[in-house]
Amino acid sequence: MRLDGQTAIVTGAARGLGRAFAHHLAGLGANVVVTDLDFAQASAFGEELSAETVAEEIEQLGGSAQRIETDLTKPASARALVEACLDRFGRLDILVNNAGGNLVPVERSSPSCVIEEDARAAMDLNFMTALQCSQAAIPAMKARGKGVIVNMSSASARFISAGGSSALYGAAKAALTHLTRSMALELGPHGIRVNAMAPGLIWTSRVKAQSEARGIGRAADVGRVPLGRYGTPEDCALVLEFLVTDLSRYVTGQCISVCGGTQLTAA
Repeated sequence: MRLDGQTAIVTGAARGLGRAFAHHLAGLGANVVVTDLDFAQASAFGEELSAETVAEEIEQLGGSAQRIETDLTKPASARALVEACLDRFGRLDILVNNAGGNLVPVERSSPSCVIEEDARAAMDLNFMTALQCSQAAIPAMKARGKGVIVNMSSASARFISAGGSSALYGAAKAALTHLTRSMALELGPHGIRVNAMAPGLIWTSRVKAQSEARGIGRAADVGRVPLGRYGTPEDCALVLEFLVTDLSRYVTGQCISVCGGTQLTAA
């Protein structure tokens, strides 16, 4: 379904899932505001772009995009982001809270090794950014009487990885999943739908770069996926299309797994 005339914000959009989301929404006709901490990081992870940033890629393809480089862990940044979107496009219909990541060093990832600094950083990046961006976006959506928010959770929020290597990340994403349901309950009467997506192992440039250190991407891992392959950013983008269009007009407060059936098998 088309999104002509609508405007979307995609956070964490420099590369990987966020970049795929931005391109997919633009391809459906939406104006797209892309934001990230550092747009240069795409090349650092070996991701090849056809232009300097994803915003320029979209514009080269005939779409409309705005690039905003900012640190969304700072509360004022979320408000400034939404204000910039409204100044440029006059409306905000879709918010994709994609900023996040499992950045805690492997040697400090298990629960017994967690330090306070890592715990706070994991929550700030994976939970607080989504909460603050949503709070900034809600007034504009309420004013229009409709809107869609999609929070990027993770399969790590639902099951425990071997050795507990994603303990902090999974905990933060589990909190985000719970927040999604609470937001859906509160905002439904205002015409705002809120859902989450929980990807499994998606073969992005960052996952590929970190696969050896984190012990993922092995042949045995693929064998645990009933569909027989890792996911791609495009697989997730198709689910996003469902969640942000009227294809899911009666769906809210849900978390959709995009894991190739991995959660059906033993860890």
